[in-house]
Amino acid sequence: METVGSCVLAGAGPGDLGLVTLRVREVVGEAQVIIYDHLCNREILKWACEGTEIVYAGKRAGDHALNQDEINKLLIDKTRQGLRVVRLKGGDPFLFGRGAEEAEALAGAGLSFEILPGVSSALAVPAYAGIPVTHRDFVSSITIFTGHENPEKGGSVIDYQMLAKGKGTLVMLMGAQRLQAIASELLVHGADRHLPVAVIQWGTTGRQKTIVSKLDSVAESAMDISP
Repeated sequence: METVGSCVLAGAGPGDLGLVTLRVREVVGEAQVIIYDHLCNREILKWACEGTEIVYAGKRAGDHALNQDEINKLLIDKTRQGLRVVRLKGGDPFLFGRGAEEAEALAGAGLSFEILPGVSSALAVPAYAGIPVTHRDFVSSITIFTGHENPEKGGSVIDYQMLAKGKGTLVMLMGAQRLQAIASELLVHGADRHLPVAVIQWGTTGRQKTIVSKLDSVAESAMDISP
């Protein structure tokens, strides 16, 4: 009888081990293969059973252990072998985590998979810095956008005019290298140059660092944050 494998696309949270869900800890302990990202807290791997195959698939700017096609193929191949596969992704798998692409690949291969949401840095990191993203008296909406779009699109699809004119909180993820360009786009489209901005590095970890500035000088202020 053929063994049926399964794959779990699991959100590993923003960094603090205490923000990983109980369900993620459970599936990590049951996994036969774990494929994890650069931003995952590696302490999570200690929950794995002895003998579990552990594969690093991290991506950093200009340095990818595996490209996305290779990751998709690895997920499919290991699941087809009848193994219990856990794909650990920083934050939440469906928020700028390419989890949707991996789910599409698994579905296209006719394989069983499960999605486990994770605590996203978009909410957790501002909270750890003491910044509420909504407040009944001041702000009633939040917009989350990426600072690093797919270069194969040939141009940005982000509506900076809408972002600049909105009254809600803006949360940008993965935009450190393009901070000057993005701030300039917002200013060109009418954003207040005095708009307060917080730049937060290594959020929810013991290395967290926060710099508060204004939109027109945020790129210069953020130079104080080391790589």
